[in-house]
Amino acid sequence: MSVFKTRRVIDQIRGRSYEETLMILELMPYRASYPILKLVYSAAANANHNMGLNKVDLFISKVEVNGGPIVKKLRSRAQGRSYPIKRPTCHITIVLKDKSKSFLNESKI
Repeated sequence: MSVFKTRRVIDQIRGRSYEETLMILELMPYRASYPILKLVYSAAANANHNMGLNKVDLFISKVEVNGGPIVKKLRSRAQGRSYPIKRPTCHITIVLKDKSKSFLNESKI
């Protein structure tokens, strides 16, 4: 998905707690919110399993959305012509921190 469409969702969850982020992402009408919701679930599960952190104490300290490669295809058009289709992609990085500790967990997609 596009970087601009993803940043519109990411700006709403930056700096919020884990539980509040889940509620916001589940109720947002944007299509970009579902992959971000899966990424937040995964980052919290990694923090819980790898570092033994409690999910309730987590908050989102840093979120980055950077542009990725553009997938280019050709679509056939009238009179033997072709039209380029450009599908943008993005890289999302979420860093979760514990409120009481200074541990961090990074998860990338």
